[in-house]
Amino acid sequence: MTVTEQLSTLDRILAQGDINTLFQPIVSLSERRILGYEALSRGPSNSPLHSPLTLFAAARHAGRLDALELACRHSACKRFSGGKLQGKLFLNASPESLLDASHKTGRTLALLQELGIPPSMVVIELTEQTPIEDFGLLDKALHHYRAMGFSIAIDDLGAGYSSLRLWSELRPDYVKIDRYFIDGIHQDRVKREFVGSILKIARASRAEVIAEGIELPEELAVLAEMGVDLVQGYLIGRPQEHPRIDIDSLLDRTDSQPALSDGGVALSALLLPQKAVPMDRTVAEVLETFRQQASLNSIAVLDEQARPVGIVHRHLLSEALLRPFATDLLARKPISRLMSSDFLAVEHNQSLQQVSRLLTSRARQRIEEDFIITEGGVYSGLGRVLDVLKLITEMKVNQARHANPLTLLPGNVPIQQCLTRVLQQAREAVICYVDLDNFKPFNDLYGYAKGDELLLCLAQCLQDRIDPACDFLGHIGGDDFMLVFGSDDWKIRVDALLADFDQRCRAFYHRDELERGGFTGQSRHGTEERYGLLTLSIGAVHVRPEQAALVDAEKLAALASTAKHHAKQRTGHCLHLVDALGITELDQAPSASARAS
Repeated sequence: MTVTEQLSTLDRILAQGDINTLFQPIVSLSERRILGYEALSRGPSNSPLHSPLTLFAAARHAGRLDALELACRHSACKRFSGGKLQGKLFLNASPESLLDASHKTGRTLALLQELGIPPSMVVIELTEQTPIEDFGLLDKALHHYRAMGFSIAIDDLGAGYSSLRLWSELRPDYVKIDRYFIDGIHQDRVKREFVGSILKIARASRAEVIAEGIELPEELAVLAEMGVDLVQGYLIGRPQEHPRIDIDSLLDRTDSQPALSDGGVALSALLLPQKAVPMDRTVAEVLETFRQQASLNSIAVLDEQARPVGIVHRHLLSEALLRPFATDLLARKPISRLMSSDFLAVEHNQSLQQVSRLLTSRARQRIEEDFIITEGGVYSGLGRVLDVLKLITEMKVNQARHANPLTLLPGNVPIQQCLTRVLQQAREAVICYVDLDNFKPFNDLYGYAKGDELLLCLAQCLQDRIDPACDFLGHIGGDDFMLVFGSDDWKIRVDALLADFDQRCRAFYHRDELERGGFTGQSRHGTEERYGLLTLSIGAVHVRPEQAALVDAEKLAALASTAKHHAKQRTGHCLHLVDALGITELDQAPSASARAS
């Protein structure tokens, strides 16, 4: 297609407003609700400009980007209103369009007023395709949007030319992490570190983080465990003209089992079965409820379907009624006039760690305020922030008490608890007892400091190969570690572990030892003996759900230890796998990682 043909097609699309708009849901995991939808624009289906990349590139080349974005915005708003979609509407806008001399302000607001959409429901999402030269002018343009009631989001954080500077200078309400950092995050420690850093910055800047591009349940599980609450991607819902509006249908494929490292404390243990009030309950009636219950801090406000729409905190209600004549003026008004819509609602099956992360990510959450607990989106009761913090503190103290002092990994007590959870939940899992071959002579030859460095190196190799959403790693003591895999691809992870360990521990030898394939050290009898390079012996137990009732945690640990002794009978890396009845399933040097000593 020639440039002239492209421009002609673009002119026709703009003249006819021939834009296809799709909507992709953005979901809150903790509240099990749809936050809103991102509007995604396409050209006509039978047009060479159907692809958004081609369409917007043509408009940019023709100097008609502002006109195209206005047409896309018009289509999105009309279809959003016509489809009666709930929540917020995320509209994409490029900074270069907002800074264009031909850009006229007020057109979006006029369109929304025409369609009956309040500006508070709209988020202007900045998509950066070219470098920004005038941040001051952009800030002025966005200040204009904010003054009208719009929210601001930054798209593709980490991928643009200056997205971090945009965040720092513009202080958006939402930041969307680029999908590159989401893809395979369950297998990439560096990506997890990046997302963790973004969450910390978000807490400081009072922005909400949205992870987009989620396609795998494993990715979602890791993000949820890290405290990411707002999610978007094909796993939740694909872009559609008529998107799903039922939250249960969107989340039915995303529910996963609790992590093996979870302490097992149920959020239901913190539930306070406090009665809620409907939206039309008067202020006077709510005030009387607070007077009758001196220990009551908060009351949830529900809609007709018993779903929370707000919360009333005692201290905020008191402050509102302190104004002159406020009690007389507001007493007969519905409580919806004074309720706070900025509240946290979490599902009853959320882990304590997830709730703690969500609470700490909310810069406006006060320690004396309560949060709402739901079941299937329906109100169940309240929870106290202070109770969550107390339990988390107790768990951290307990973890520290039982952690290995060198690696700080969970020690024998947490390991035993993890094995018990596997059996109680009838989980399919592979328990691996990992032992370092020839460690004692290495430790005697190089000294304890070098030996400790090696153990820390092995611990890091092990941590890099587990999925924190469904696996567990513990340190039994010395050079013995325990891996509990809930991952289906555990064998691939073991092969990668051995290859990684081979590569990293090369730094611990002298060059001549690497060339000879071993080192010389003292045996237990005090004589010199040649030892091969360090390898790993792994004794593994494959537990199937139907076998969970046939063994206990102590038996599992004993089977793994026995399997480890079998593995040590062979030279080089070796994996000896048995089932929960002690029947051998595999005894071999893992592929691509075996190395003779």
